[in-house]
Amino acid sequence: MVSAPTNGLQSDGLRTGGLETGVVEAPLPRSLFRVRLDSGQRVEASLGAQARQVVVALLPGDRVSVIRSKNDPGRGRITAKLI
Repeated sequence: MVSAPTNGLQSDGLRTGGLETGVVEAPLPRSLFRVRLDSGQRVEASLGAQARQVVVALLPGDRVSVIRSKNDPGRGRITAKLI
């Protein structure tokens, strides 16, 4: 029986469920944003609850921190706008 990797990496080397940084590429409908991560991958991310409580205006080119979903590596949640 093969056990799942415990270091946060999938068998193909993609990091999932971790905090990463990236740049907002474009706003999408339904409060989603396309974010290009520093690793070169693209994810669709929504604003996290704490970022929604504080009015955060995101424009293309803004640096953000993103937590990627463990179930779907192409989705994530924006936790903060970086300065």
